[in-house]
Amino acid sequence: MAEQGAERREWTVTGMDCAACTTKVTRAIERLPGVSDVKVALMAEKLTLDLAPGKTDPETIEAAVRKLGFSIAPYGQEAPRKKAFVLPAAPVDDCCSGGTCSGNSAPRNARGDHAHEGDAGHDAAEHVHSHDDPADRGKSWYQTAKGRLVILTGTLLAVAWAFELLTSAEFGYWAFFIACLIGIAPVAKRAFEALRAGSPFTIESLMTIAAVGALSIGAAEEAALVVFLFAVGEVLEGVAANKARDGIRALANLVPKTALIEEGGKMREVPAESLMVGQMVTVRPGDRIPADGQITDGTSGIDESPVTGESVPKTKGPGDPVFAGSINTEAVLRIEVTKEASDNTISRIIRLVEEAEEARAPTERFIDRFSRWYMPAIVGIAALVILIPPLVLGQDWGTWVYRGLALLLIGCPCALVISVPASIASSLSAGARKGLLMKGGAVIEAAAHVTQVAFDKTGTLTHGKPVVTDLLPAQGVSEADLLAVAGAVETGSSHPLALAILRRVEEAGIAALEVRDAKAIVGKGVEAVVAGQKAWVSSPRHAAEMAGIDDEAVRRATALEGEGKTVVAVFRDRQPLGLIAMRDEPRKDAADAVRQLKALGVGATMLTGDNPRTAAAIAGGLGMEYRAEMMPEEKLDVIRDMGATGGVMMVGDGINDAPALKQAEVGVAMGSGTDVALETADAAILRDRVTDVPALIRLARATMGNIRQNITLALGLKAVFLVTSVLGLTGLWIAILADTGATVLVTLNALRLLAVDPTKEV
Repeated sequence: MAEQGAERREWTVTGMDCAACTTKVTRAIERLPGVSDVKVALMAEKLTLDLAPGKTDPETIEAAVRKLGFSIAPYGQEAPRKKAFVLPAAPVDDCCSGGTCSGNSAPRNARGDHAHEGDAGHDAAEHVHSHDDPADRGKSWYQTAKGRLVILTGTLLAVAWAFELLTSAEFGYWAFFIACLIGIAPVAKRAFEALRAGSPFTIESLMTIAAVGALSIGAAEEAALVVFLFAVGEVLEGVAANKARDGIRALANLVPKTALIEEGGKMREVPAESLMVGQMVTVRPGDRIPADGQITDGTSGIDESPVTGESVPKTKGPGDPVFAGSINTEAVLRIEVTKEASDNTISRIIRLVEEAEEARAPTERFIDRFSRWYMPAIVGIAALVILIPPLVLGQDWGTWVYRGLALLLIGCPCALVISVPASIASSLSAGARKGLLMKGGAVIEAAAHVTQVAFDKTGTLTHGKPVVTDLLPAQGVSEADLLAVAGAVETGSSHPLALAILRRVEEAGIAALEVRDAKAIVGKGVEAVVAGQKAWVSSPRHAAEMAGIDDEAVRRATALEGEGKTVVAVFRDRQPLGLIAMRDEPRKDAADAVRQLKALGVGATMLTGDNPRTAAAIAGGLGMEYRAEMMPEEKLDVIRDMGATGGVMMVGDGINDAPALKQAEVGVAMGSGTDVALETADAAILRDRVTDVPALIRLARATMGNIRQNITLALGLKAVFLVTSVLGLTGLWIAILADTGATVLVTLNALRLLAVDPTKEV
């Protein structure tokens, strides 16, 4: 809990390469006086905390982070670079590859480099990393610091082999000895720094012990080879892991850096991030739209595929909304900016991805707990392997020291630690490209176990834009009078039914009546004082209770509802004015979505506040179950009951859906829905396609399958080589290949998710 008067502070922290890095920063910072609610976002490279005044100054926090080996600067500024070393920094276990997350919107370009000021390690089961300078990003592997170390160690190894061939085995031994010492020096330096920081169990320390141990028993050639393979493995890990971030990182580049605005009859180019709500921008054919907005002039095809994954351009004209990052394909458009850069669709997607890191999957949390005791246990086992056979059984020290050292190298849990985050990152990226957003690993894991989906009707299964189909005024009342009162009561409302009535009033050119004291009757309708008298627009059921509808009108309303129409009654105090019938057509893909869900073994139920007859007509056409006349609190009860028999997902778009979205194990908001629904939900669908609901479940299931494969790969390879090392069947160089190779395999397997198209049925 934040202390009274605490201020929210933010920093950019560069050099964090894995979940262990964020844990290290969190643990170091949260112990400081006056610091609370510490959050570290790995992909966004962002440290956020509450800081009470007068207890710990920001400089102390920055110093604590630097001591851990990371660079830090106030958010939005570039973190300082560390000074160059004589030897290249050892590129060790870059399990998330030192690049920034794609979650960097335009104002966040000032991300510092990944070089560190100082070095430090992680706690047990964690590891220290070296980090490429940002200048290395985008270069070939051999142009990076890691690549240069590979070239150095490889060259030293080749020279040693050549020296041995040209001279003798004895001279060759010393050549390998020197090659090993030079190659292991930067690794040993980092191991020493980690030890000083209280983290003895790092891959650097294990590598150093193994190399020195191998030299002490005369295995100089193998020691030099191990150092080289270690460097190669780190390059491969870095290359593979970087690709996992590329998809998300590309989101930040969708919005153009500049925009054209018209001032005084002249066009002027300005930074896109400086655009303000209400400004007018001009977008030429072929250009990307620089901000979320609304078209005021012009009609053109809008390619929204970069944002929503929708492959077919949509024709849009005056009054239609557009997303930042979309491409104008045909004609010049003038667009009014409706959201600032920090709140446009792309920024919101990026923010969702950044926040997703806090919702870690239960599997990931278990792996973290497991890895904390796993590595110390491996070190203990290695010590026993080295000591017991020589001391108890009188066997050769050299043989068992060698086997124990191999065991140490195999024991590093890098592959296990990265197995879940790599899959989650790839899944988030693959989903974002298709307009499917999930707020973290916990949501992905929950979505994979969903057995039932509950849908809101209006705006979710239907278009949310009903049109008036029938006007049935009461005896002695004209259609104009009926519409005038109904329109007055609904003035200012944003409910889809209200908007349908207001559109019909506008089309009919009916003058507005004086209205005041309008208020909603939850689940029943709306009342207001119109022209000095109370008036209501409500459900026929509520109207009948208030004598606002006669028996004949009830029968006519029932018949209309049987046709799938929604009927409202308009009346004054005990004075019926008539009925208005509206119909909201189901989305074209709704029936196909229900079919796909059934194929996945997932049930579908429609929850609606509409009457049972209308609900039955729509649900029957879609092939799903329904619950009608649902009040918002009743939806909560239904979701709770459904959740008792298995995982339940709720899909909705309105403010009244927010409680149900929160109650469900997974709440999904349609992209065109309200901000409240989007903020409350665990996931979002940007394309307003109902078929994206089964796609979301398919992606989640594919992700969990990939995670299981990764864990099996990581633990399986460790188990096999632990046994073969103890039996003497594999040596040091195989051990290091087993370690880095497992990490590379796990990362590459996770990258397969980037190619998954969840919208396609398997």
